[in-house]
Amino acid sequence: MTATAPRPPLANTPEATHPGRGPRLPVRVLPLTPAVVLLLLFLAGPIAYCVFIAFTDLQLTGQAEDSFVGFENFTRAFGDEAFLNAVWLTLVFTVLSSLVGQNTLGLALAALMRRASKPVRTLTGGIVVTAWVLPEVVAGFLLYAFFRREGTLNALLDWLHLPSQNWLFTLPILAVSFANVWRGTAFSMLVYSAALNEIPQEITEAAEVDGAGGWRRMWHITLPMIRRSIATNLMLNTLQTLSVFGLIWVMTRGGPGGKSQTLPLFMYEQAFQNSLIGYGTAVALLLLLVGSLFSLVYLRLLRTEV
Repeated sequence: MTATAPRPPLANTPEATHPGRGPRLPVRVLPLTPAVVLLLLFLAGPIAYCVFIAFTDLQLTGQAEDSFVGFENFTRAFGDEAFLNAVWLTLVFTVLSSLVGQNTLGLALAALMRRASKPVRTLTGGIVVTAWVLPEVVAGFLLYAFFRREGTLNALLDWLHLPSQNWLFTLPILAVSFANVWRGTAFSMLVYSAALNEIPQEITEAAEVDGAGGWRRMWHITLPMIRRSIATNLMLNTLQTLSVFGLIWVMTRGGPGGKSQTLPLFMYEQAFQNSLIGYGTAVALLLLLVGSLFSLVYLRLLRTEV
């Protein structure tokens, strides 16, 4: 029998360039190593620790040591009327202030500013962006002064001889939703302004020549062409709205009677006011799950080609 000669190594492989050595880590992976290490240390690590805490009865005070309780915190949450109320109010707050309010108003402002004069665009954009860059606590105090019984809104209603009321007591979830719209619309406006500027002017002009009105052009041309921007904006706005805490805390502290207590406030109350760290962390994981479900829906929309 004749021995078969060994095959030469393929070109551009570690064996070809460095005979006798095995495959090495690709060079282009090395620059990513510090970022991966930091993500594992400061993101994945705390999340894993929180997952562990959610399955324990850890408390801040009055406990010698914690113990593993399994899914007890999660079953307790779904049997807690206050938690279910917080879930419902979180969905209402997210739909009103993010999906409807910020998204719709931001698109409307972006579309109107395209046809406005430069001074009007500058003034409008400056006012909207100023509300966005204000610290959350400052924005909360401003809107508290606007909606309180002796505030600006009731003063305007009295001047117009219209009935006034204590908005933060009668309609607190609507008041905080309006506050979040007022503060966060600038982001949607900027996203949609950039998206509308990418639409070729020839397409819009051709639709106008064919007799398409403003609403028909918006529905059949503009919205389909910026669909990916809409999905991206909705995803980012939704995730931001789900985590709003300071704005609601300053305005209502979740009251009265839990009528504006969203999941972040309920989580804070259980973990730091009632000292139930395990239970509060379980609520935080459920909030993370809600945000993940919204993200999956939006990512599915982003995969669809225009």
